[in-house]
Amino acid sequence: MEAEASDELGARASHVIEAFGHVVGDPPDGCWAAPGRINIIGEHTDYNDGYVLPIALRYGVIVAASKRADRTVLASSLQKDGVPVSVDEDQLHPGGVPGWGAYPAGIVWALRRAGYELGGVNLVLDGDISIGGGLSSSAALECAVALACADMFSLDVSRHELALVARNAESEFVGVPVGIMDPSASLLCQRGHALFLDTRTLESEQIPFDLESAGLSLLVIDTRAAHRLADGAYANRRAACEEAAAILNVPALRDVELADLDGALEQIEDPTIRRRVRHVVTENARVLEVVDLLSQGRTDAIGPLLIASHESLRDDYEVSSGELDAAVEAAVSAGALGARMTGAGFGGCAIALTATSAVAQVAAATESAFERLEFRRPRIFAASAAGGARRVLA
Repeated sequence: MEAEASDELGARASHVIEAFGHVVGDPPDGCWAAPGRINIIGEHTDYNDGYVLPIALRYGVIVAASKRADRTVLASSLQKDGVPVSVDEDQLHPGGVPGWGAYPAGIVWALRRAGYELGGVNLVLDGDISIGGGLSSSAALECAVALACADMFSLDVSRHELALVARNAESEFVGVPVGIMDPSASLLCQRGHALFLDTRTLESEQIPFDLESAGLSLLVIDTRAAHRLADGAYANRRAACEEAAAILNVPALRDVELADLDGALEQIEDPTIRRRVRHVVTENARVLEVVDLLSQGRTDAIGPLLIASHESLRDDYEVSSGELDAAVEAAVSAGALGARMTGAGFGGCAIALTATSAVAQVAAATESAFERLEFRRPRIFAASAAGGARRVLA
């Protein structure tokens, strides 16, 4: 499967390079790829200085790139009919670039703001990752462009710092508040491993996640209901966590231990904020328990923790949806060891851990449930832990 994925990536890179020639008129300096991610567990913990456990996907974004003699960013996306977006240097400020072009332009802006010297760039991008499905397509784009710029301009920058650059680009330049997990997963993940990341210290550890040898599969169930955060739900939950931390007199909810949870909840009058706190504290504990089980080679034992995570996200954090709940319920009822929503919520994807022998029945049961409930037919695929961003062609 890995060789097949590599061949597919090479074919896609060749296609992007050909498109680059049509757009720019010259060959690129190189071609880079960065993956999207699926979070195994650890949802809405990253902006609370907590723990996360993502894997990289084989799907992501490819960019062919070259340096320019001026300081202009010229970007073209094959998903946007290849029509170039040209951003002059005087537009490189937050709010200065509308639409999708803000993402690649934001990387150049964030690198320059961090003190790195780089000129203009030509960029032609292509992706095979679902946009709006909660698989972190934006981080894949940003990390591919960031790595391309770092390589082309010989920047002395670590991948950890590139992850911070990508986060700053999206949070400050694009104006979408995000945490550090997505770009860290895209840049740091290793094949066959999950990335255990402490979002406060940024310390990370590669945790073995070899499903095949355990006779297991991880199904990603894309509900095809775009995760909808425009109504301020994400910002509201983040604000509630910050308010709770202030009430509890701690830097962040990560500092509330599971053993002290009941006492902490007694200090909070608002029942909604109490539920938010309960989710974050118990979710951090679940991440640590999953990491411990995976480190022991007991991958098949993490299922109940996935289910508990979903129930907490559904009931305490209230970020699930009808489609996500249906996917989890159908998968577990059909024999999955565990399942949960993944990503920010309100749509997007769920994951289901199942014996490989039960993949067909779990997928069929999920599709049947969606048809019965008159939801759009879900897109279901098996995911394995892929490697992070890399240069694919010189």
